[in-house]
Amino acid sequence: MPIGGELSRRKLAVELGMSILPVSEALQRLQNEGIVESQPRVGTRVRVPTSTDVRERYEIREALECQTARLFCRAATDADMEELLKMAQEVDTLYARCFRSAENDADFVYLVQDTHSRFHLRIAEVSGCQALRAMLEANQVLTFNWLYYVAAQRPALPPRFHTELAEALCTRDEEIADRAMRAHIRHGIENVISCIAPELAAAAAR
Repeated sequence: MPIGGELSRRKLAVELGMSILPVSEALQRLQNEGIVESQPRVGTRVRVPTSTDVRERYEIREALECQTARLFCRAATDADMEELLKMAQEVDTLYARCFRSAENDADFVYLVQDTHSRFHLRIAEVSGCQALRAMLEANQVLTFNWLYYVAAQRPALPPRFHTELAEALCTRDEEIADRAMRAHIRHGIENVISCIAPELAAAAAR
């Protein structure tokens, strides 16, 4: 659903083949998590964040992911590191296809973002801290949705963007891993905000 997209309980219930009650409960949960919002005379819609909201979510993401990077260095086995390198290469391959071609249909962009999300969550899983993983996943619901929304407008990422991050984590050096993850999260945040700002303004005005 696009940012600012209207959410009808009745339409969702019909589309999902269920009653309105579980749909209403799900929307309430999404509202509590800051993903949707309800306003008088507007109804329920996908939440329209401000540029400050986006920036603050990235600050949270940076803190969470840097800690998972450190814990990964302590807990990862050789097999974990090999798996992460393969996942990183897959993410880079998909992003390269996304940026160099017109193959930006919704299903493909979703595949790119889903693969990207699983890569970062795998780092958290290997870290062994389930509470940290849960917090990261909740944060990603918002940040990765915004990335999905501006995927076609963002400048291309460096060719080995995720592979280099995985290689840094596989050094088992926590300081190297922390610095690499911090630079990874901060990369392009201004571009994301600049790409998304006009859409946020338009959605907020609706």
